[in-house]
Amino acid sequence: MCWIQAGWCMLVLISVSAALQISQKPRFYGVKTGSNVKIFCESKEQRGKGNVFWYKIDKYDETDVDKYPLKMDERFRPQNSSSKSVISTLTILNTREEDTGVYFCKADTTWGPGTEIRVVKHIDFNKAQHMSKLKDGLIILQGLLLAVCIAAILLRKHKQFEKSDSMYEEPEMDHIYEGLVIETCGDLYEDLTLYSQPEIAEAPWE
Repeated sequence: MCWIQAGWCMLVLISVSAALQISQKPRFYGVKTGSNVKIFCESKEQRGKGNVFWYKIDKYDETDVDKYPLKMDERFRPQNSSSKSVISTLTILNTREEDTGVYFCKADTTWGPGTEIRVVKHIDFNKAQHMSKLKDGLIILQGLLLAVCIAAILLRKHKQFEKSDSMYEEPEMDHIYEGLVIETCGDLYEDLTLYSQPEIAEAPWE
């Protein structure tokens, strides 16, 4: 029984060692557009044995990597090597944003651990600063327009309140002389004194 368990352990160790016999360097690349990148697939045990194929997926969590072989063209150049450890080198020229992804090398039936490449657009500092100032200017302009709109609304409401208040104001008191018929008192204002004299009435006993 112990020999059977020992045999299973040996098989597991052999399978793990076979899975780890291929490495890739580097494991991560962060480059700008227009750069040149090289990925090295290394394996001392697999040197000079079989062909090496390259694959590309978008993320590490994707399965069935063998369904995404890398299409080679003038920008993607694989090259087998006779070096002591490097069995293949993948050169990517003039990188673009769509080159972002994870690249795997495969020698016979053995896969490499993968190399992630992330390509970002080259940023022009002067252009970025100009865009930042333009954005700040637009924010200030939006703030001013908002303040103007609020002030216009408040002014309109204030005028409406003033108009409604004027409708309920009490009328002014009539002047004391309004409606006085001057003709009944004479032709001139001086004649008013004649009518202002009290008449002297005779007492009943006189």
